[in-house]
Amino acid sequence: MTFIRIPKSREVSENEITSETIYFNRRRFLKTLVGAGIGASLIPLAGCQKSSSEAALAASLDLPKISSFHTNPAFAKVDRPICDRELAGRYNNFYEYGSTKNIWLKAQKLPTENWQVEVTGLVKNPRTYDLDDLKKTFPLEERIYRFRCVEAWSMVLPWIGFPMKSLIEAVEPTSAAKFVRFTSFYDSDVTKGPGLHLGSLPWPYTEGLRIEEMANELAFFAVGIYGRELPKQHGAPIRMVLPWKYGFKGAKSIVKIEFVDTQPATFWNTVVPKEYDFEANVNPTKPHPRWSQATEKFISKGPGLSWEFKETLPYNGYGEYVASLYRV
Repeated sequence: MTFIRIPKSREVSENEITSETIYFNRRRFLKTLVGAGIGASLIPLAGCQKSSSEAALAASLDLPKISSFHTNPAFAKVDRPICDRELAGRYNNFYEYGSTKNIWLKAQKLPTENWQVEVTGLVKNPRTYDLDDLKKTFPLEERIYRFRCVEAWSMVLPWIGFPMKSLIEAVEPTSAAKFVRFTSFYDSDVTKGPGLHLGSLPWPYTEGLRIEEMANELAFFAVGIYGRELPKQHGAPIRMVLPWKYGFKGAKSIVKIEFVDTQPATFWNTVVPKEYDFEANVNPTKPHPRWSQATEKFISKGPGLSWEFKETLPYNGYGEYVASLYRV
């Protein structure tokens, strides 16, 4: 049996990595809407023996290596270890495929062939890119970033991609463009959501940034991770990575990027505006309505799910890059 290992020799169950109080209260609004709860049972992260599930997980991660990229020296390391690849590949939030962490298998239904990303709106050079276009147009680099979930857990991950500001330069937004809306892939037969049949959820999943945030040095589009193409459970084939914001701001499986003149509606801010604000910067002094953000459960080692408490840093430790964006 696999146990979670924490300091002081205390062993706890898997569900405590993000406690049921935190994890399911996040979605308590669903109970109000439909009068039913979300099932709390999760598939164990690992068994005592190799299984067909583990083989499928390995296959989902062993994608082609990305042959041409360089490591950006400014983001070559952080003061925490990188999360094990297998652990990061089976512990994911991807609400389009369900409300538990163990959505990696369902995410394999995502069709990524002939993927295109439409860039439109208030730009001088609107364009639709396929994946080869993106990789050829924008030089790829590896950046090791902290990742902080709004549910008060964190990892360190080695993303491969390109800065968002490179796309801005290519499409040349007009002076009227103040915000950017990002839209994720949605097909009701594939991305079934939490399985509660809520027609009122604002699909497709959308996120948004001020154009100044998108132009920041940290803002990143990832097309790979751990030296390989991006697995589907991580948001293949292209996702947003914004290390100073909570993870839900990072829309996955992006199909459209639109430059607009007004603040766009976004998924969680629309569903629970009092709990998930548009900005969503990591802030240890601003608690979530139902839990503190002062500390986080840091996940790094495998094969079992292990974690330790860390103090949460303002802007997730990236204040030198982004604090000036928010000064009054």
